[in-house]
Amino acid sequence: MCLKIYHEKYLVNNMKKNKIVYVPMGADIIHSGHLNILKHARQYGEIVIGLFTDSAIAEYKKLPLISYQQRYDIIKNIRGVKKVVAQDTWDYSKNLNKIKPDFLVHGDDWKQGIQKKTRDKVIKTLKKWSGKLIEPEYTKNISSTEIKSKISDILSSPDNRVSRLKRLIHSKDIVRILESHNSLTGLIIENIKVIKKNNSYEFDGMWSSSLTDSATKGKPDNSSVDFSTRLSSLNDIMEVTTKLLVFDADNGGQLEHLPFLIRSLERCGASAIIMEDKVGLKKNSLFKNQTGTKQDKPELFAKKIKQICKSRKNKDFMVIARIESFIVGKGLKDALRRAEIYSKAGADAILIHSKEKTPVEIFSFAKEFKKSKNFIPLVSVPSTYSKVYEKDLIRNGFKLVIYANQLLRAAYPAMQFAAKKILENSRAFEIEKKIIPIKEIINLIKND
Repeated sequence: MCLKIYHEKYLVNNMKKNKIVYVPMGADIIHSGHLNILKHARQYGEIVIGLFTDSAIAEYKKLPLISYQQRYDIIKNIRGVKKVVAQDTWDYSKNLNKIKPDFLVHGDDWKQGIQKKTRDKVIKTLKKWSGKLIEPEYTKNISSTEIKSKISDILSSPDNRVSRLKRLIHSKDIVRILESHNSLTGLIIENIKVIKKNNSYEFDGMWSSSLTDSATKGKPDNSSVDFSTRLSSLNDIMEVTTKLLVFDADNGGQLEHLPFLIRSLERCGASAIIMEDKVGLKKNSLFKNQTGTKQDKPELFAKKIKQICKSRKNKDFMVIARIESFIVGKGLKDALRRAEIYSKAGADAILIHSKEKTPVEIFSFAKEFKKSKNFIPLVSVPSTYSKVYEKDLIRNGFKLVIYANQLLRAAYPAMQFAAKKILENSRAFEIEKKIIPIKEIINLIKND
């Protein structure tokens, strides 16, 4: 026998006292739709809100604007709400089986699309104790455009961006960052989304790479492009996006100049700076020949970390120490020693770098690092060991993955192909089917 979806009039007329009404909610921004749901729910009994945790929301869509605790404090004070419990997954079964509510109230907008399977499972679960599903009509008079615009304004604010990375690291199994070398690539990262097995996946933020910044300007990756120029490009990206950004600062430059760089990054809204512990004229770490490359003395590099910690105005701005021991051939023991020194100096995370084609050495580092009971997050940049899956990084203790140069590497051969074909054919017609319509570019760049 299938669970019946009862009409509200019948249920209200046949209701008993002390009935439990379960209402699942994200409640990031409270609007008339939420209030309408709660108005319906109050008719049936005492309301228990299943409030989605930050981690649950982050796995399904963007990290909520305000924390779980802040949302909890708001919701628990709404009239009719008896209790608020954590809903830590999009599968409601755990909470439903524990609470066994008489009713579950949810808008009817989940009958189709990505949430349909969740709804089907809710119906099956409620059936066990003859619970009833109430589905008020979705509130149509809400301006989603206006709400999205307000959310966008909040998300793009510098303070919100700065603090978001630390929140995400604590909320997600792994945070995905993709290289952005101009505003257009920033918009791609902002909008790209994939649905797999009824789950939504997107990038959490952008990586401002010294390599791709230099390459797009036709200059070598040896600090030829100064920080002032890079910050100008950074501002262009931040102007049209809302997602967080991690800044590649090479070795950070002079100790005395770091406070000014940090202030500029915080004003832009960058969430973190990554510094590598190498000194002298920069040589890209992925070059096989590292002859002449020198690592900084760990004690001196630690001073840079301390300087950043002292200079930052926002405590959530993260300093990530990039260890080059594997790159220069000093091995695991040296890397672990440096990780301990850097973390004691105040580093918020450790990036262990490798140019090997497999992740074996970074996994060996992670294993030994864990034994030290140092639980600051680990960062991976799988440029050379690109076969590694995110699930394997997670299993080995990594919390942040940076895809550091893939968009630039994808763009170059595509542009080279187009240019060659135009020359070969003395016209552009032959490539039209291989490039996107200009309309898509126009639609990507919104004119507010």
